[in-house]
Amino acid sequence: MRIEFWLPVTGTRTTDEVTLHRKDHAECVAGATHAPAFPGGAWERGVGGCLRIALPVSSFSNSTILFDNTTIMNRVTRRAITVALLSVFVITALPGFQAQASAEDAKLRALIIDGQNNHTAWPQTTMMTKKYLEDSGRFTVDIQRTQFTWKGGKLLEQFPLEDGKQYQDLPQPKSDPDFKPDFADYDVVISNFGWNAAPWPEATQKALEGFIGGGGGLVVIHAADNSFAEWNEFNKMIGLGGWGGRNEESGPYVYLNLDGEVVRDTSAGPGGNHGPAHEYQVVVRTPDHPIVKGLPSAWMHTKDELYQKLRGPAVNMTILATAYADPQYKGTGRHEPKLMTIDYGKGRIFHTTMGHDAVSFSGVGFITTLVRGCEWAATGDVTLTDVPEDFPSPTESSAREF
Repeated sequence: MRIEFWLPVTGTRTTDEVTLHRKDHAECVAGATHAPAFPGGAWERGVGGCLRIALPVSSFSNSTILFDNTTIMNRVTRRAITVALLSVFVITALPGFQAQASAEDAKLRALIIDGQNNHTAWPQTTMMTKKYLEDSGRFTVDIQRTQFTWKGGKLLEQFPLEDGKQYQDLPQPKSDPDFKPDFADYDVVISNFGWNAAPWPEATQKALEGFIGGGGGLVVIHAADNSFAEWNEFNKMIGLGGWGGRNEESGPYVYLNLDGEVVRDTSAGPGGNHGPAHEYQVVVRTPDHPIVKGLPSAWMHTKDELYQKLRGPAVNMTILATAYADPQYKGTGRHEPKLMTIDYGKGRIFHTTMGHDAVSFSGVGFITTLVRGCEWAATGDVTLTDVPEDFPSPTESSAREF
């Protein structure tokens, strides 16, 4: 049996002196995780001076827990913890508490990962993603970032994480040996990395492969398909990618011709390019898929880059929607994939090539498909089926303020 609860901590206090809080208390947002100071236990500091304790009942012994070499809880006695646990049991037995807990437990757990992206809007678009998911009422959202950031600039100050961690914005990407998210704690992982992101530790790569292959969900947004060209399993997960040295050895170009037929073109050439950003029409190609079911068959997207000539393994990939790459905007003259799903082992991936900046992230069509795509990647189904009243028409885009 394992017990987990929040304790507010200020200075040096004992468990006799504190009031218990629920794990998801508004002031107790999880922060850095540190090694336990008692057998089989774990603890985590959050903002607002809160501490999350997780330990087996068998760990009821005198212990001292340290944070930054400062004692924040002394003499955790059997009696004190017993009182605390009894309080937990009493509180959680109350009907109101149980209803609230059930509602929270029913939410899907999403993790956004970021830190290095050539698209400088990424600190803002991460927060936009977080807001959209939380506003849906379907998700709780955490963010984990590499300690070495790239191209964040002033937006890192404008949209801080406030997680108590220290970050260093560098002129060039640098690998973070400590970037080790616990993917297994989540239902879906959302990548907001971009081109030229430094490689992850091998153990972290293997952890993501195992998480997705074992049934987890992954969402790839725009330039996240530029990342990690040398990581073969990642390329299988995303289906198609661009830049980073991708070429004919990476897999075929995949697109729809003017007759609506899927083409897998193995000709030589680099993967990925785009013309100037512009508004364009998105056309649904697989209308019965849960992510796009019930949406208009065509809708205008806000000003955005139109990725084209992406290439990759494209195994177990379904194209949900495309956009015509108009030669007027240096396009290929063919229908390029915009929304895709990929099966990887037992897991599910939703890949949107849209989302260059805050303008494109504000598009209602983008928001709707992103939130639906996250739910589908997490569960294999979509319950958020309502079509927003402000959803764009086939000829006019629609956007929301952030």
